[in-house]
Amino acid sequence: MSRPPSRTLEALDALKHFDRERAAALLHAELRDGPAIGDRWKSIGMLAGRIGEIDTAIEAARRYAATPPVSMSRLMHYWGELANYGRTAQARAAASALPMPVREHPSIQHFLGTTAGEQGDFAAAEAHYRRALAIAALPETWFALAMIHRFTADDPDIAAMEQLRPTIARGPPQMRARFLYGLAKAWSDAGDPDRAFELYHEGAALRREERAFDAASLADFAERVISAFTPDAMAALTPPRPDNTRAIFVNGLPRSGTTLIEQMLTSHSAVTDGGEINLLRAALIPTGDFLMTGATAYQNNAASGDDPWGKIAATYHRMLDMRFGQSGRIVDKTLGQSHLMGLLLHTLPDARIIWMRRDPADTALSCFRTFFTAPTAWSWSFEDIADFFRIEDRLFAHWTGQFSDNILVVPYEDLVRDPIMWLPRILSHTGLPPEPGLLDFHTSARSVRTASVQQVRAPISATRVGAASGFERQMTAFRERYYRT
Repeated sequence: MSRPPSRTLEALDALKHFDRERAAALLHAELRDGPAIGDRWKSIGMLAGRIGEIDTAIEAARRYAATPPVSMSRLMHYWGELANYGRTAQARAAASALPMPVREHPSIQHFLGTTAGEQGDFAAAEAHYRRALAIAALPETWFALAMIHRFTADDPDIAAMEQLRPTIARGPPQMRARFLYGLAKAWSDAGDPDRAFELYHEGAALRREERAFDAASLADFAERVISAFTPDAMAALTPPRPDNTRAIFVNGLPRSGTTLIEQMLTSHSAVTDGGEINLLRAALIPTGDFLMTGATAYQNNAASGDDPWGKIAATYHRMLDMRFGQSGRIVDKTLGQSHLMGLLLHTLPDARIIWMRRDPADTALSCFRTFFTAPTAWSWSFEDIADFFRIEDRLFAHWTGQFSDNILVVPYEDLVRDPIMWLPRILSHTGLPPEPGLLDFHTSARSVRTASVQQVRAPISATRVGAASGFERQMTAFRERYYRT
């Protein structure tokens, strides 16, 4: 007797045909009927997460972690998934409840340090990282410590990291790159920018070995978006039935102040949470190529009397409910939504967007010196950063010209210099009533999973305005590429 086809393979086949609903149903059925444990739950969970089925992803990760023999890597995968989907407290409680000998494992101490840092408890985070390093000098722990520690020129930690470099050189490229970014940050703190930039370039070169940035392909996609999503073309799409969205969208380049806006908004009592939640793209899978061709095909395939765009909106809101619960406004600051803005604003026509803009050179400097965990291949050289910024500038001009009522443009420099003037405009645009204490966001205990984790724990300040002016020589490649005519 032949075996029935795997539901997971069927789900993958459904996604090839952009049938997200069928893929989700198959994974739910597998969860209902499948075994309580097994290694395959790891890949099932990762597939569920990719399509925004958060509850399925978490349960699959739990079953994978419970599969004998229980191991540290299985536990860390499960806790990482919990933290990724906003269940950090649950993951931290599970790690903290382990018996002391087990809890002293360097990976667990590293995890406890990371979650403490996300909560803004940097003293506890540093203590956990140092306990981990006392057991094993893991390069990822040195990097994590470097991100929250302020180094001085005579800091013994710099000497310890330099001593580790020959050993690190034998490791895999991404591990080496992460360590080099941490060491670069240490030398930058210590007042040696030339040595720091050498290390940043060395780390970035290792990351370029993983994946090259294809500026031409991205520019071509952006031009197709711009040419396809015109007012006339969008007017030809069936409007969704009226529905208000609980999401507040924050867009902008990485390191442009999007996390600052997010923290201000999530300090409001009507706003529950937010972050780089990556759910809209999953909801839009039925549109295939995320362009007008796919959108039109999706609409044409809808049943008579159906509400295809309302269906996508409902899917997105169901995902928000899974992630954050059913009450409160949510800040969605997912990166790269400039590529989806046309579909976003057709699906959610009442959506309000705050688009952050910051001095390009300051933003470029910060991006180049940041080790993004997401695959941001454009950030690994100043030339690629310049190309990426120019593409994003084209999309910014297109969308703001077409949706001026939906989009509030907020210059970072103006915001940090005069937040009292800008805050009422931001609240008015997002439909939130005034409330005291919103500029004291840095005192919030909310978990923050971002490269800006330390900065958002500090009061709002204009000290980073003009940061790139001190690096004219190091940033020549960016300036020549970005500002070319």
